Amino acid sequence: MNKNAKIITACISCAAAVGLGAFALYLKKDRNSVPTIENTTQAATEASSEADAEKLSVDWADKYDYTPSLNGTTERTRSLMRLNKDIMGWVKIDGTQVDYPFLRDPGEVAANDPYYGPDAWGPNAFYLAKDIFRQDYERGTYFADYRNRFDGDESQQSDNLIIYGHNWYDGTMMGSLRKYRPDPEFYEQHPFIELSSNYKTYDYVIFSYLITSGSYDATDFHYWNMEDFDTEEEFKFYIDNCHGGQLLDTGVDVKYGDKLLTLSTCYADYDNSRFIVVARRLREGEVAGDMTTIQHTEEYNKRKKEEAEKASKEEAEKAANEEKPQ
Repeated sequence: MNKNAKIITACISCAAAVGLGAFALYLKKDRNSVPTIENTTQAATEASSEADAEKLSVDWADKYDYTPSLNGTTERTRSLMRLNKDIMGWVKIDGTQVDYPFLRDPGEVAANDPYYGPDAWGPNAFYLAKDIFRQDYERGTYFADYRNRFDGDESQQSDNLIIYGHNWYDGTMMGSLRKYRPDPEFYEQHPFIELSSNYKTYDYVIFSYLITSGSYDATDFHYWNMEDFDTEEEFKFYIDNCHGGQLLDTGVDVKYGDKLLTLSTCYADYDNSRFIVVARRLREGEVAGDMTTIQHTEEYNKRKKEEAEKASKEEAEKAANEEKPQ
């Protein structure tokens, strides 16, 4: 784990209820339209040209410590790469407005970069107020930590993929994640996350969501700086903090070696807090959409069994009382 890298994770929480204007501008659609797989890839296809095709063969090594291959990429990925070489994948949660591409932050950007423009940028800052077209856009876009890896080689993927997005009160970007906080039933209905890399689609199950500090000095749980776990102790520290502050005990089992996904958005400006949703990749035999296939902890299973037995006993006693002659 790189403990020396500086992370910039600004927080924006706005009550404006306007549509995703940047996409509407480029797609020439209504300003209240929301980007979808269909209209985003359509824009990418329509934008295709010889100049765009050249973007697909840029020297990735100039910006990144790996060189993603176009071999094996999905058709959607190849279309999106015509818009932006930073495309890393797509994240979707049923029942929310989270259905959106995400990019890999370029990290430190020098001024007058031919791809990123005249301004200099620090790590995890560029896409805070830029859209997928690299144009100024106050709502920003989803972006992964600049140190994250989510390549076709699963053995090289980061232990914890961290994706940032702003929290808008109209539910756009990651604003709709707020649905989990006050409503445990919402989790029961929507516990799964679909996450596509440029090569493959994976399913994850949410095991915790919590409110935590986004200030370096206010907490020792610097989740934004934990994209890889060098030891099992580091992994346990991360999971213990997720469980310690969790707003709902999901009981989902998490073990060292599980690939994690952390969605991070702001919670309150006054204390620089964050709302994070943390999930793990499904294991063999687990099926997205079917929580009965998801492995839970022994403690959780025991508690649920005891609760079921208690409820059954109470139901039997109630039925017996109703049968007694008056």
